[in-house]
Amino acid sequence: MASNILGKISKERTISAVVIVIVALAAILPGGIILAAVLYIISVIAYLELTKACGVGQKDLEGAGAGRLNALQIAGLVAITCYYAIVYIRHPEEGTLHYYPMLQYTKLDTGIMIAMFISLIILMSVYVFAFPRYDAHQVMAAYFSLVYAPMMLSFVFLTRELMYGIYLVWMIFINSWISDTCAYLVGVMFGRHKLAPVLSPKKSVEGAIGGIVGSALVGALYGWYLDAALETENLVILLFVVGAVGSVISQVGDLAASAIKRNYEIKDYGKLIPGHGGIMDRFDSVIFTAPVTYFLIIFFMR
Repeated sequence: MASNILGKISKERTISAVVIVIVALAAILPGGIILAAVLYIISVIAYLELTKACGVGQKDLEGAGAGRLNALQIAGLVAITCYYAIVYIRHPEEGTLHYYPMLQYTKLDTGIMIAMFISLIILMSVYVFAFPRYDAHQVMAAYFSLVYAPMMLSFVFLTRELMYGIYLVWMIFINSWISDTCAYLVGVMFGRHKLAPVLSPKKSVEGAIGGIVGSALVGALYGWYLDAALETENLVILLFVVGAVGSVISQVGDLAASAIKRNYEIKDYGKLIPGHGGIMDRFDSVIFTAPVTYFLIIFFMR
């Protein structure tokens, strides 16, 4: 009985993983508006999962709204839409997304700051004009959910838009999924010392080191391939560093998502992905590695 259940779960996870890879390829390879649209949808789902987990989606202080979106969540969805619109049209002279020189990212940086400010104003407006319908905890959790998932996930799109972005964007997934796989394998074989026994009893220090080394080595091999294929230089060193640092951040992201679930006493963020849970359960490490990968690449390529 137990073996049948485990077999079914394993089959579901495998099928879901294959579907995720196919969707990733279909969105990332063409890039542009297709990738932006897919990330927008994923971000909306992740935001709703997080707000529900953190109590934003609970009934308001007057006892109304249970079981449906409340004004704070709707305001967050508006903010997400504004944010992705600003990121997408960040270069108004052309009206489309394309690569431009590394030192001309002032408009992008300004656009992101404006979007974050607008998002806060939108949420605070709901808080003020509906007062005391919602408490401060719900507002802060709503803004946290907005930054944590949608804004950080948008760096997958921004990395794809860099020079050689169609190749470099895959480092985000090497940093997260390859790191996770290596950490699991090394942990199973050599794990002795617990990394975070309260949050994740199965994770070990040895596994964490294995994840870092594995991600760094795969990154270096990928860099060696790109140097040969694209006739570039030093991508081996760059992607080795990105892989190592990204793996550390990936593991922090994984544990952070687990910590939130522990605090709010939930098993999974959702049930959208069979065998995995919700978007937050599957993309918890990607959310953290995306901005780190982007900024490391920008820093070294400058």
